[in-house]
Amino acid sequence: MTTVPTHTLNDGTTIPAIGFGTYPLTGEDGIRAMVSAVEGGYRLLDTAVNYGNETEVGEAIRRSGISRDQLVVQSKVPGRDHAFDKAVASVEGTLERLGIEQLDVALIHWPNPSVGLYVDAFRALVECRERGLVRSVGVSNFTEKHLTEIIDATGVVPVVNQVELHPLFPQEQLRAVHERLGIRTESWSPLGKRNAPFGADPVAAAAEAHGVSPAQAILRWQVQLGALPLPKSADPERQRANLDVFGFELDAAEMAAISALGREDGRLFGGDPDTHEEM
Repeated sequence: MTTVPTHTLNDGTTIPAIGFGTYPLTGEDGIRAMVSAVEGGYRLLDTAVNYGNETEVGEAIRRSGISRDQLVVQSKVPGRDHAFDKAVASVEGTLERLGIEQLDVALIHWPNPSVGLYVDAFRALVECRERGLVRSVGVSNFTEKHLTEIIDATGVVPVVNQVELHPLFPQEQLRAVHERLGIRTESWSPLGKRNAPFGADPVAAAAEAHGVSPAQAILRWQVQLGALPLPKSADPERQRANLDVFGFELDAAEMAAISALGREDGRLFGGDPDTHEEM
């Protein structure tokens, strides 16, 4: 079983350097896939209200036999719950569905800028932290503008911002913002969604040079960027392979070549393939 190193977040807590994305795992098959992931070494489970599988995540935690304090459980408040009281109630509902007393990391799933209540939602997460309902507070799909607004309003810097990040969209500008602010970048769709560049020359060459799969080469690129990827797979063998990326290192040329696959095309962040616009 692979032992995963950890990052220390800006609030002093730690988080595994790779996590397990649980969407779209639901039902008994989903529970079995999550248990397999934990047995294979994953210690960070990423879910969300909108994934509709928090109950299954909670059941997988109980079946895994791993003590609760060894796992980092992360979930997200949806856009429809951004009003302060609704956001607090959303976190309470998450805890009830998961069957746990404290959420390790609570995120705002999406800023929902047309509604404009993301500052209230972040204030609510900070309140939940003060009440002991959550350990750490973060965000997802936030731009520099959104980050600046919530930090200025609350004095609290989110521990993570979970965004689309892969070789075709390396998020260089936003990663620089995160570095300046002390925010850890988490990567959803870390392999590149449906267009994963497994056959691209830089990825294929790096994989061949190190005797690993193209997916492992990309996940190693993520790790060396300092990002925290959240790969998802229901296949136990692929789950283990996705975690087994700490025994080799890409050189500077390989890193640069993979990064060069991306074209910053004017997007500040991508959309979330897991859910609809209402997050």
